[in-house]
Order: sequence, then C-alpha cells, then structure tokens
Amino acid sequence: MNAQIARAWDLLEVLTDPEIPVVTLRELGILRDVREGPEGLDVVITPTYSGCPAMSQIQDDVQSCLQQSGIAARVITQLAPAWTTDWMSPEAKDKLRAYGIAPPHACPSPSGSVVQFAARSARHPAGSELLAVACPQCQSLNTTETSHFGSTACKALYRCLDCLEPFDYFKPY
Repeated sequence: MNAQIARAWDLLEVLTDPEIPVVTLRELGILRDVREGPEGLDVVITPTYSGCPAMSQIQDDVQSCLQQSGIAARVITQLAPAWTTDWMSPEAKDKLRAYGIAPPHACPSPSGSVVQFAARSARHPAGSELLAVACPQCQSLNTTETSHFGSTACKALYRCLDCLEPFDYFKPY
C-alpha cells in the first residue's frame, strides 16, 4: 500500500455514520476501498440499503475530509456486491449495543440464486424460527417488535417487556 493510500485510510478512520455517530464508516462496512484512480485516489463506499438518505452526507464527509488534507479523491458509490450487516465489525456491534441499538443477528446465507426478501422480524438463518432480540439496556430476551421500521428504515422498533424501554434493532441484510 502506498503512503498516500495509507494516509487516506488513517484520515477516513474517524468519519462516523451521520445517523449513528458512535460508529465509523469503516466499522459499519460502508467504507469499502481506497485505491489509486486516474486523477488521485478513488474511495469506494457502499450504501447500507438503496435509497439511504445518509449517502450524500457520507460522500460529502469523505470528500471534505480528504480535501482538507490536500488529497485529491473521487468518491465512488458501489452497489454490488450489496452491503450486508455481516460487514459490520465486532466493534461496531458493541458500539451499537452501548448506544442503545440492538446489533443485527448474522445474515442468512444465500442459497444458490434464490432471491431473499427481508423477514418481517428477526428469524433464525436456517428457517422460520424467531430469534430473540436482546434489549441493549437490560439484556433481556423478553422483547417484541412494535414496528418493522424504527428511527431509520434499516432499523426496526422493539420494546423490552421487562424494563419497558423502547429500542431500535439494526435489521440484518
């Protein structure tokens, strides 16, 4: 890795998600690559889901961060392969939990070329058995989904039936 690419990775390491400011873009798996491009560096980002409203802000943040340090770069939004919550680092999942958001369960592994649609609630990767979503406040598994869409489309709204606190669950993709 050349020095400019290593420097860019170091600079971008501090950029956080605009909707979840405790988790970095790299920890979420949104920041995919930094490589040499035709006119400087190319920074590859992948949205958490198509139509994510934070992507323009993320692109601006990446561009601004590198420009302020004198690095010429182009931000490329790459849609394939599609982002998956499996790209989140263990640190991101710990930070989500500490912030009050239940981290996602592992994604079901795709079988062949079958199209998979998002489940209406957390389901076991091997079948239709519901998975318990632990409350990030008290760790109780006695929780229920109250709305399939939470504060953002990538999260569902849950409620703990023990401590009675509402919380978001980052849906697996």
